Amino acid sequence: MPISVGSELSLFGFIFAVFLSSSASAGGDKASLTIDSEFIWEHPANWFGGLSGVEILADGQTMVIVSDRGRIIEAELLRTNGLLTSVTITHSVALRDETGKILVKPFSDAEGLAVSKDGKIYISFEGQHRVATLDLRTGVTVLMAPFPKANLLADNGGFEALAINPDGAVMAVPEQFPATTFPLFAYRNSEWTIAAEIPKRGPFLPVGADFDENGRFYLLERAVTPLGFRTRVRRFDFNGASPQETTLMQSLPSRFDNLEGISVWQDASGKTHLTLVSDDNFLPIQKTQIVEFSVSD
Repeated sequence: MPISVGSELSLFGFIFAVFLSSSASAGGDKASLTIDSEFIWEHPANWFGGLSGVEILADGQTMVIVSDRGRIIEAELLRTNGLLTSVTITHSVALRDETGKILVKPFSDAEGLAVSKDGKIYISFEGQHRVATLDLRTGVTVLMAPFPKANLLADNGGFEALAINPDGAVMAVPEQFPATTFPLFAYRNSEWTIAAEIPKRGPFLPVGADFDENGRFYLLERAVTPLGFRTRVRRFDFNGASPQETTLMQSLPSRFDNLEGISVWQDASGKTHLTLVSDDNFLPIQKTQIVEFSVSD
């Protein structure tokens, strides 16, 4: 309705309602997300924050996470009746180059994280756009082949979304790209190629990605508005002439914090879950948030 003086819904009331509300939509009648947990994670270390990439390992209880200040973290998750109740850090180390030297700006801006089925870890960086393998224990990174179109990427718009598909190929999506679609890059046979094109929809930009056990691709996207961050999750099935796209969730501003990392995993019963983490930008007005969803098809 139009907002005017004397309206029962004042401007401030409207803004407050927007802040507290969210919407979810599905591209088909079957797919939907249900929130399982919303957890605020706090830790006293001065390096804690800026979380940008996450992977839940096969046991569903171990989390590997990367910070955009150049740190890799391993933590144990405790859930009670499916509700996340605590997170305990078991290991953390600064990211290093191949010689063992700690990465510093502008080389330390780690954004994407992916773990293969055999336990190999990959990290993507922006600014100095690149993808590297990682030794979790030492933090040492080893560069992979350079991207053919890295020169087209903005300093703060690089490869935030990183995933590994079922055949073991490393996949990456840039946050910003000068085209009407986002390219999905694939690393095979020691080189990067474009495996698919993802349609741009509205103001949302890719910030995280993962695959489920059925080979479907989940893309976490973010939009920044004057009223706060918006979050969207789209799912793609690439088995066909053109990608089949479903919007699983799309929030209104400030429903969640700055969600940047996504991990897709299955519990012991075979049910699919999503774990999303937020980047607090090391700002006191933001928080480190872990949000978990279950997927219904």
